[in-house]
Amino acid sequence: MFRCASFFAGVGGIDLGFEQAGFDVVYANEICQKASLTFKQNHQVRLDTRDIRDIQSVEIPDFDIMLAGFPCQAFSVAGYRQGFNDEKGRGNLYFELERIMKEKKPSIVLLENVKNLVGHDNGRTFRVIHSSMQNLGYKIHHKVMNACEYGGIPQNRERIYVVGFLDSGTSESFEFPDKIELETTIGEILDFDEIVDERYYYREDSYMYEDLVREMTSIETVYQWRRKYVRENKSNLCPTLTANMGTGGHNVPLILTPHGIRKLTPMECFMIQGYNRTFELPESVADSHLYKQAGNSVVVPVIRRIASSIMSAINLEGPALNPRG
Repeated sequence: MFRCASFFAGVGGIDLGFEQAGFDVVYANEICQKASLTFKQNHQVRLDTRDIRDIQSVEIPDFDIMLAGFPCQAFSVAGYRQGFNDEKGRGNLYFELERIMKEKKPSIVLLENVKNLVGHDNGRTFRVIHSSMQNLGYKIHHKVMNACEYGGIPQNRERIYVVGFLDSGTSESFEFPDKIELETTIGEILDFDEIVDERYYYREDSYMYEDLVREMTSIETVYQWRRKYVRENKSNLCPTLTANMGTGGHNVPLILTPHGIRKLTPMECFMIQGYNRTFELPESVADSHLYKQAGNSVVVPVIRRIASSIMSAINLEGPALNPRG
């Protein structure tokens, strides 16, 4: 079985997608304490909670596939040319992935990031990442994919996926998955008749309550609260879930139910990211952190489809790529 190592693992959404496609996750790293609690409650693999900058490659078990949804920070091409002697370059977390790639030489790398990575810092960030991986011998594929088009999930969520292969044959055999028809509706994921905890409902004395009542008239629709107004999502999709939605005001998803107007629960947010109801959320973690974790996470079915495409490319090449360990 091909072995994966996951970096910036969050709650383990990328790990989950690869496991569902038949891969084995042998190592995971996540520094955030709250996200680590959620990860540990749902995954068997031991989680390394140290700062990635403190982890030596020799401490990581051998693996075939690197998985990473890494933070996006600006850095210059000039800074990159100076390599790790440049203090600004050293501070960028992508270079930690580059260091581990260089030393562990995984056969395949999957990177996930926001759609804007391509245009970030006037395109410099993506050019540096692309050049960095090519210099290490990787053949690069990248594609922006929307959850509603590629994951069968009714959420408008575009992300860029970068896949690199050391083996030319496997790279040539790889294709990103095709678009699929969206058949799952918001109403099939959310139970609008369910009565949830009182704290999720808006009451008459709530801020902007009269505006909410006036604007929110459709059931089985997810509304978007944009600070000063409420917007109906006409496309029957959930708007992009964001990491800051739990802090109030911006991008809080709202629904109208027979029991009143309420915001989505953290569990519902995870379900709109393609997690099963069996995914467990720690009771000791506050909702604000759980919303952030859901917003930072990936759409699991999209990851699973990409992982399955990688598995198909590996199988087509047969002995060209042998699992380690």
